[in-house]
Amino acid sequence: MRFAISNGPVLADGRMLDGRAVVIADGRIEAIVPVADLDAAIDTVDLAGAMLVPGFIDVQVNGGGGALFNDDPSVETLRRIAAAHHRFGTTALMPTLISDSIPKIREAVQAVDAAIAAGVPGIAGIHIEGPFLNVDRKGTHDPKAIRKLDDEGFAAITGLRRGRTLVTLAPEVTDEKRIGQLRQCGVVVSAGHTDATFAQMERAFAAGVTGVTHLFNAMSQITPREPGVVGAALADPQCWCGIIVDGFHVDPVALRLAIKAKGGPDRFLLVSDAMPPVGHDRKEFELNGETIFASGGVCRRADGTLAGADLEMASAVRNASALLDLTIDDAIRLATRNPARFIGLEAEMGSIAPGHRANLAALDEGARVRRTWIDGRMVFGDAR
Repeated sequence: MRFAISNGPVLADGRMLDGRAVVIADGRIEAIVPVADLDAAIDTVDLAGAMLVPGFIDVQVNGGGGALFNDDPSVETLRRIAAAHHRFGTTALMPTLISDSIPKIREAVQAVDAAIAAGVPGIAGIHIEGPFLNVDRKGTHDPKAIRKLDDEGFAAITGLRRGRTLVTLAPEVTDEKRIGQLRQCGVVVSAGHTDATFAQMERAFAAGVTGVTHLFNAMSQITPREPGVVGAALADPQCWCGIIVDGFHVDPVALRLAIKAKGGPDRFLLVSDAMPPVGHDRKEFELNGETIFASGGVCRRADGTLAGADLEMASAVRNASALLDLTIDDAIRLATRNPARFIGLEAEMGSIAPGHRANLAALDEGARVRRTWIDGRMVFGDAR
């Protein structure tokens, strides 16, 4: 199918372009052309002034639509989670398995592989967040599940045949050779739930770690004599930093300072850390046998410990612009091009460019999602 989208600014080449139309053919972007050059006979979607941006990419999605991935790692669960996030402009996501058993990891990997094979829209791969973590920085993860990465675990987390695999681990409890082997298998390795020292992080970067999971949360902080994981992430110019911008997980001042320390937003990516309440009226759910309560945009255990977020990417983009002093263009880049680069999919998605998949979102002037397309097919919004 071939059609065009026009009558609104288009975010392409790093800036908003007026008077342009985006031509879609067979699920990919064919061209960006002046509206005056558009074939009069082509079927056209009218944006009515909304801005057309790349679809959002979320590499940390625990759940949505009332479902938690850990509870039932299946194709149907993934379909339900993805559909909830489509409403908020997310066109590619990494379903995230929180620390669990090795059999559960295998089950989750098989479910993601089957979902991609079945064409479930928007499943880009899997994020395995633990159990290879430091128990002292477990956060809301089940301490009984935490273990070291051995041969059995390695085989489980490298089993995905389709899509990308992202693994969050604690470098100080993981053999550096294992990290290198994961990279050789094409796995993206991120440091998280870690108490590593600055020196341990330097060695981890050399071994193949390329990012940190939810910067500032569940990791060693900067102190006068030990810069820790936070210091290492900010000091290394190549390190990618995932950030949860909901006003609860991290004070916006700390995030603004982090962006300045790295010389700008180029190595930051927004993540939702979304839980089941996203896109659903369910505001309580079970995690590791405890009831988690969602209220006011945040999820907490009964003792007040943060337990993921009631956040989606459209809100994260708005928050980043409002709280981090970023232009809306830069905030969108943190949800599109940057995560695509982090997981190695920048040649396929994350930008509006000829040859890229037609994963797109239409946002109104308040940056609220009006329509979402995946591979040129509308998955949320009015008409096509």
